[in-house]
Amino acid sequence: MDAPSSPNVSVPPDLKTTVKDEQMYEAHVIDTAAGVLAGVVALLSVLKTASWQRRMASAAIDLRIVWTFVLFYAGDVANVLVLVTVATGLYWLTIHKAVQFLHKLTVQLSVDVFFIDWERPRTTASRTAAGTTQQKRDLSPVSIWRTYFVANEWNEIQTVRKIRPTFQIMAVLFFLEALDFWKLTLRAPWPPSKVGTPSYSPIVRYGLASTLWLCIGLLQVIFTVFYEICVDDKIRQFVDLCSISNISVLLLPQRCFGYYIHGRSVHGHADTNMEEMNNNLRREAESLCAQRGLLPGTDTQTFQVALSTRLRSQYDRIRESFTARYGPARLTVPGSAGRWEQNIRAYHAMNHFLASVVDHVHPDMDYYVRDKLALERVMGVEFLEPIDRSIFYNDGAHSFSDVLFYGHESTLLSFDTLFFCVVDFACQNFVLAGLLTYIQQTMFQKIRAFFGRKNLVYKTQVDARFLK
Repeated sequence: MDAPSSPNVSVPPDLKTTVKDEQMYEAHVIDTAAGVLAGVVALLSVLKTASWQRRMASAAIDLRIVWTFVLFYAGDVANVLVLVTVATGLYWLTIHKAVQFLHKLTVQLSVDVFFIDWERPRTTASRTAAGTTQQKRDLSPVSIWRTYFVANEWNEIQTVRKIRPTFQIMAVLFFLEALDFWKLTLRAPWPPSKVGTPSYSPIVRYGLASTLWLCIGLLQVIFTVFYEICVDDKIRQFVDLCSISNISVLLLPQRCFGYYIHGRSVHGHADTNMEEMNNNLRREAESLCAQRGLLPGTDTQTFQVALSTRLRSQYDRIRESFTARYGPARLTVPGSAGRWEQNIRAYHAMNHFLASVVDHVHPDMDYYVRDKLALERVMGVEFLEPIDRSIFYNDGAHSFSDVLFYGHESTLLSFDTLFFCVVDFACQNFVLAGLLTYIQQTMFQKIRAFFGRKNLVYKTQVDARFLK
């Protein structure tokens, strides 16, 4: 017969039951977190797909694009999984970043760009027409050198980054090899007590290499921010150069979305002598003239633009008359002189059309200027669709750098980090990983510079012989 249980006597908990309850709780937490992350990924994918559809003026929802955005955002979840499954998560995340990087590179190499020249011919001295007594004023031609100069400057900053890739590799190898940080990845103390070298810990090795790479890269980015504020900022200097040169820039990485740099000179002319140029700069410094902004009384020169389909269609009709021209016309096949004249006419037609659009000449292709909502800025989307009129969004952050390497430093830095770690994961050699990372960086930089230059020549019709 069992003894009666006393209410004052505590019964010890069953250890197996406690462990099972803890495991069930952990599994419940993981399932909940996975469900929340999946919902966030799905929501972001739908929003990004809708934004892409609006920017590309696509009429139908493409399920393939939805799935692409799902994969892009699902790749961020791998950042958590990589801590658990190093090999699978690392390689999967590297492929994801590689696809993301190649996508951005392809967009940059096919961006539509055009330099709008606001300069107008000046009248020269009067002369008497032959056979008459009437006075005739001659018009001096507009110089093309300002456009070539701005195009060459744009060509140079296409591959500018916020960090120095070579210094990045040398600094990481200095810590890992020269300061013997690699010893921290060994499973046993160094020097080994037995014959042979102890094996490495893959998790510690990946964590050490990625942490060093990202920390040094972050320090470089912080230094670049202060350097640009105090010394030299190539992005903002390019905007200033456009204002001085009387040149505006239209950039369209997507069909109906892009960026506009308003470089129209407040002085009316940029083809001036040294004395007049200095006087113009002095007047601006002393606020004795109008401001550089697109709207009167403002100084905002950079905008994100959402174009209407009507404006984009007219843009495409003019651009279709451009012919490929990468070298001197005299070295091409017979009949190139006719194509050269066709390109000149198309260039002037495009320049006149875009300048007239900015000046509100076409009521059916007009635009208005507004600020983005806070949620639009955070999410990087636009809630309004430009049906009848285009929309120019004020952009003080100079986000036109998104069509340059400069605007995607986080993607480049992440890709370089993962590439370095994957190579080291495969060969267990930091020096070889650094060498292959340098080769990879140089290769993509050369590809970006070469094909970016060709795209610039074709889209703007500038002469390739004047680009570095």
